[in-house]
Amino acid sequence: MNTPPGWYPDPGYAGNGPAMERWWDGSAWSEYTRDASGAADPAFGPPPPPYLPGRQGGRGRGPRIAAVSVAAGVVVAAIVGGIVLLGDGGDGGGGNAQTGPAAPSDSAPPDGGDPAPDLPAPDSPSDGPTDTPSAPPSYDPDTAPDPGNGISLPVLTGWQAGRSSSGGAGVTTSRYPCPGDPSTECVRGGAFSRTAQGYKATSAKGIAKEDIAQNAEESYGTDEDNDRKAYGGITSHKELKESAVEVAGGKGYLVRWKVVTKKGDDGVVQSLAFPSPTVPDTMVVVRFGFDESDKAPPLGDMDKIVKGIEALAGDGRSI
Repeated sequence: MNTPPGWYPDPGYAGNGPAMERWWDGSAWSEYTRDASGAADPAFGPPPPPYLPGRQGGRGRGPRIAAVSVAAGVVVAAIVGGIVLLGDGGDGGGGNAQTGPAAPSDSAPPDGGDPAPDLPAPDSPSDGPTDTPSAPPSYDPDTAPDPGNGISLPVLTGWQAGRSSSGGAGVTTSRYPCPGDPSTECVRGGAFSRTAQGYKATSAKGIAKEDIAQNAEESYGTDEDNDRKAYGGITSHKELKESAVEVAGGKGYLVRWKVVTKKGDDGVVQSLAFPSPTVPDTMVVVRFGFDESDKAPPLGDMDKIVKGIEALAGDGRSI
């Protein structure tokens, strides 16, 4: 009897980092993987077909992290002051969204898994998994889990939960055509988490101060991949806040800027850095991007999200 399709322990897992699962399509291992302790998708559900991929670290409005919106089923890219929603990239419709942090451009599975290294194709079904597919943890519907970093973001009233292409958590609000590029959709507000990697600084304060300029440019500035300017670019910025803050029981730091754009609403971006409460030697960055508009969420929601960040246990429940 052939092994049925499902998520199984990754045969290529070397023991470094969180345990991973790989999708078995019934006859061969696929390129899709996910965190074994934090998969939010149904245990027997295959990875959904990819939308327009993005590259983490690219330009755009707010944190450039593409997230799959749980409610809308679309890829959401966070840009400073908004969230960029990415379409399917085809000729038949759906525009790209760029409100909030910009979307990454490197291909990644839409469920937050990373493309797997090349694996030899099995010679027969017997080369497949022998275990039964694992059941995912039951997450609190009022939180957006980031199992890789051991945290969850709160889902406030009127917000939607999602996941970033890096496996982080994302929460977003309403979409609308970007003022500088109506073919793309922007988001009024968003917050996205990711592992802090590639920074010169190692402290929460240093990482937050180093990240804020990139956050602003990626949220409301110019997309370095295609020169797209969802808001016409940034003309100036002003620091609104910089302070130490307690996050999930640890000592974090945040920096908040107002950015003035050439087109449409101005925005407020915030970079928050803090140590993971459950993953040793790991720093986490959460990027925020809110429009300055009566249609956007109030700035108080930034503070509510920061206060609502919690440690995440292996079973998917907040600690």
